[in-house]
Amino acid sequence: MIRHRKPETVSHERWLVSYADFITLLFAFFVVLYSSAQVDKRRVGQLAVAIQTAFQELGAFPPNGGAGSTASDQLPTVSPEAHAIPAGSPAAAATRPRDNDITDLTEQLKRALASEIAKNEISIWIGPEGLVISLREVGFFDSGSSTIRPQARPSFSRVVGTLRKQPHRLRIEGHTDNVPIHTARFASNWELSTARATEVVRLLITDYGFPPDRLSAAGYGEFHPVADNLTTAGRENNRRVDVVVLSEARQP
Repeated sequence: MIRHRKPETVSHERWLVSYADFITLLFAFFVVLYSSAQVDKRRVGQLAVAIQTAFQELGAFPPNGGAGSTASDQLPTVSPEAHAIPAGSPAAAATRPRDNDITDLTEQLKRALASEIAKNEISIWIGPEGLVISLREVGFFDSGSSTIRPQARPSFSRVVGTLRKQPHRLRIEGHTDNVPIHTARFASNWELSTARATEVVRLLITDYGFPPDRLSAAGYGEFHPVADNLTTAGRENNRRVDVVVLSEARQP
């Protein structure tokens, strides 16, 4: 008996399976592109704010577009509220005071304090956080005392007169050598270094009218030396009060 096979039918709609997969992948691809575009818009907005602020600080563009400016020579105004710049980001770094501000301030102080620098009573140098003005004990304090000598006040006034013209924050740091101290007033180098720092802050506020929100004080004792404590000259250099002009912008 001969069996007749039924003819196999071929589906002509198999392409729909591949087509549906392709459409799904294409949809996912465009979703990813759209998401990336939104992130890039935020980054471009942040960069525009940073560049505009930097150029205005340098005086290249008048703030908010001044007289004599045209649309062709200005960056478009971008609302800071629309694109907030996170603190500590590269864009935020662009809004900090320029490094050449610190360099110019250094040169002004060196000219104003040339005599004290020559006598090794003051040293000026640029550290990781900004400009450091070291007021050494030999020129400003009696041994074991936190009070600035009266004869050192003219030198101190020249330092203050220059610093008052700039907007940076100041951190006043007291430092000592590693020779132990124990007096009726100070039981340790920690206390002496802190007292000297706070005395300088007090003078800046009460005698020179410095805004208190620009100032801070710290006492480091013997633990941040700048020279070897094994020599007399090294110990003299370590007994100091550092006025650190912070290069980072003052927080509101």
